[in-house]
Amino acid sequence: MPATHRIPATPETIRWGSFDASYAPLIEVESGDLVVLECVSGGPEAMPDPSSGLKVPPALAAIHAANPPRLGPHILTGPVAVKGAMPGDTLRVDIEKIELGCDWGFCGFRPLGGTLPEDFPYKRMLHIPVDREKRLGHVPVGPGVALPLSPFFGVMGVAPPAEWGPISTKEPRAHGGNLDNKEIGEGATLYLPVHVPGALFSAGDGHGVQGDGEVCINALEMCLTGHFRLTVEKGGNLAYPRAETATHYISMGMHEDLDEAMKRALREMIGFITSRTNLSAADAYQFCSLAVDFHVTQTVNGEKGVHGLLKKGLLF
Repeated sequence: MPATHRIPATPETIRWGSFDASYAPLIEVESGDLVVLECVSGGPEAMPDPSSGLKVPPALAAIHAANPPRLGPHILTGPVAVKGAMPGDTLRVDIEKIELGCDWGFCGFRPLGGTLPEDFPYKRMLHIPVDREKRLGHVPVGPGVALPLSPFFGVMGVAPPAEWGPISTKEPRAHGGNLDNKEIGEGATLYLPVHVPGALFSAGDGHGVQGDGEVCINALEMCLTGHFRLTVEKGGNLAYPRAETATHYISMGMHEDLDEAMKRALREMIGFITSRTNLSAADAYQFCSLAVDFHVTQTVNGEKGVHGLLKKGLLF
């Protein structure tokens, strides 16, 4: 019978801005267990003014007070080891539920960041109240916009290869990490290649809602709690993250050059199609041009992202 494990966000259970194969797991779970990770977002510099009436969650305040080492921008809860996961295996991550963890979020930009730093060479921050019951964000621009929420985790990943050492959470890579893919929300499944024993899964960077591109640096950054079912799929030798939703299969590509990110996402989709059908690579290439939608995932993380969407039922 699969067990359920809950891990709160505390100074002892988080890593600020880094993945590293040398991190000891918080717990080790059986393949198929459900792990509930409480995740928080934002450094002290992103917190609202007390006069706003928006309150900083106690868990986040405690992490700020502890001032843990900080390499990259995201606070991750984890890592969690999964018994039996070995290099060459695939970690299947079923995102069964996402809970809103706060009644506000933030979205900002700063000099030298974002997609148009030359146009916006200054700092600006919006704090956005959230109606958790109605799942709406009240964006204070113009007359105000009530924006329906569609929460997901910007960062979900396993430990990178040991030889990489500690790496920032900013750049998405083969281990997953800062994918910022809004398709991979509640009900979706993420597949990650395992690089070290136990896989060592972590998550964070909660997003209440995001547009493809995430152009100004941030989505609606907020605290979320995720219910992740972690299952080891033996073998497979998956080289790059993949995902699926109830309606689509998803390939991904990341590179500092957006053209190269597109090529990687396309090659991943061609490889996926040929592995599941008797189509040749040339057949799959043409089919992608006819029926697969490629979207710009994000353009602000150093390694830019593209994802391809293949509608289920067209081929298999």
